[in-house]
Order: sequence, then C-alpha cells, then structure tokens
Amino acid sequence: MKALSFLALFNFLLATGQNTLQLSKGQEPLEAKIELVSFMEGHWTGTAFGGATEEIWSPAVNGSIMFVFRHMTDGKVNFYEVGHIRELENSLSFELKHFDTNLHGWEEKDEVQQFKFIKAKDNRVYFDGFTFESVNENEINIYGLISNEDGTTNEVVFNYKRAST
Repeated sequence: MKALSFLALFNFLLATGQNTLQLSKGQEPLEAKIELVSFMEGHWTGTAFGGATEEIWSPAVNGSIMFVFRHMTDGKVNFYEVGHIRELENSLSFELKHFDTNLHGWEEKDEVQQFKFIKAKDNRVYFDGFTFESVNENEINIYGLISNEDGTTNEVVFNYKRAST
C-alpha cells in the first residue's frame, strides 16, 4: 500500500512539476482580478530553450494585460507568442498563440492555448500549468509545464530580468 501511495505521489510530482499546479477535474477557477498580475508589466529578458528570450507586458487596461514574446538563437528569431491575461467569468485566464518567424500560427486559426487561474499565494500567481512569480521589482520567473511529443511533460523556468531602458 505504501509503495502505491509513493508511486502516486511521485507521478503527481512528475506531472505537475515543483512550481506549477494543475486544475483537478471539475475544479472551478477562483475569483480574481487583473491586479494580481500587475507585477508582470514591463520589458523582460532572459534565456530558455537554449537561446535568448524577451517578453513585453503592457499595463493592465479594462481587465486585460497583453504580452508579446520572442525566442532567439544565434541572433535569429525562432518563434513568437502573443497573448494576454484577462478577467473572464469573475476569474483570470492566461491565453496565448504561437507563431513562426513568418507569423504563421502554430495553433489552428480559431484555437487559443488557455490556462485557467487556480490561486494566488505570497508572490506567486498559479494558472493551470503556469506560475508567475515576482522575485523583486526587477526580476520575475515564469514556470511552465511543457508537453513533449511523447506525451510526457517537464517544467521549464523562464527567469527574467527587467530590461534596462
């Protein structure tokens, strides 16, 4: 029995990662307002996936904060993301789309990646598979649970520093 409990816990930790959470089946998102993620506003740079990353987050307006992302290696852009966190049904939803260097979408035309709000605790805001963390006013982390082609997942950390202006 203990072996089964340990295996269940081990599989849960592998599936969710150490810094990300996932909504349980039937779990409803909690109520939340856009102000929870106001610390994201700004121009951020970092590294991930073997290259340089950049995110620019706008100020929140009318319950929405938008962003653009790009990934680069060897001075060339590999892909982009465009998205937002918005107030939706008295909660928050983190939504994004991916694009190649010619701005051809990875997702289908009307498909959007959507991650529902789970909770906020201390300096972290948890969405289904993503966590936004305010380290200080000049540093943030985004933890993402990334799906692999073989069906497995792994947690990736995007550590960003505020870009100097």
